[in-house]
Parts: sequence; C-alpha cells; structure tokens
Amino acid sequence: MNPLFEHVGEMPYPSVQTLFDAMMPSGMQWYWRADFFNELGPEIRAQHLKYGSIIPTALSQMHLYPISGAAGRVGNEETAWSYRDAKYTGVIVGVDPDKSNANKITTWCKDYWEALHDYSAGGAYSNFLMDEGQERVKMSYRHNYDRLARIKKEYDPNNFFRVNQNIQPSA
Repeated sequence: MNPLFEHVGEMPYPSVQTLFDAMMPSGMQWYWRADFFNELGPEIRAQHLKYGSIIPTALSQMHLYPISGAAGRVGNEETAWSYRDAKYTGVIVGVDPDKSNANKITTWCKDYWEALHDYSAGGAYSNFLMDEGQERVKMSYRHNYDRLARIKKEYDPNNFFRVNQNIQPSA
C-alpha cells in the first residue's frame, strides 16, 4: 500500500506544529507513545505493518520523523535534548472523538509501543510523553537529567512548575 501523501524537504517549525490542526479539532480523545530510533530494521518494519494494519480508529496514526541536518550539529550536552544522534523519532497516536473508544486507542498505542521499544534508542521528546513515570522522563533526558535537576533546584526549588513530564529538583 502506498502512503496517501509524502513530504520530503525542509519545513519551517511553526508549519510542522500546525500540520494536523484542521483535521484534529479540540475535544478529541488522545493517547501518545513515542521513542527515538537509530535504524529501521526488518523487525521494526514488521511491527509497523502489523499495527498499521489494525489501526483502532480512523484518526489513529503513526508518525515517523527523520532527525538530521542542524539537529545533529549541536552537542548532546549543549541543550536539554540528548538524542541529537538519533536518526528518527516515531510517534504512535491513538485519536478518536468518542470517549467510549479511549481504552481502545490507549491499548493499541501501548501495545504498538511495546512491540517497538526494545529496538529503540530509549527516550522520546518530552512533549510526546504521557504519564509514563519518572524513569521514562529521566531516560528521555539521559545524561542531561542530573544537570537539569540541579538547575531546577536553583530556579524552582519547590517544584512549582511540575505539570506534565516533570524534572524534579535535585535533593
């Protein structure tokens, strides 16, 4: 089966952030899971075929974004993001307007992610993480987590800014 569309080339970041706004209005049920990947071997391709063939709802999807160019020209310790050496980020997204399908899309995402995770580089962009626990947050920042926790202790010692994928202030 051929993809419905394909885009290869540079795109301004604000354009990427709004790509799906028209087809994904507010009020949808969402569940995300993501990982970084260094290669897309036959095992990974087989899982994409398996789970792509059993998408639970019409709006559920899997995004695979290449990471290249300027992203790799910055050192892994120069910013919070420590996966500049990864080649791809894969995002599995369960979406549906019907609240009764929340369990269906969540289960599909988790199962799909579990099937791929052992082949991944480990972490994910923090904005692609759900409530997956502190260890997953640490894995997503790798060796930068301790430095970020020290910074958090200095600027937010009471952990006021703690929503979503929280970096806890160091003790």
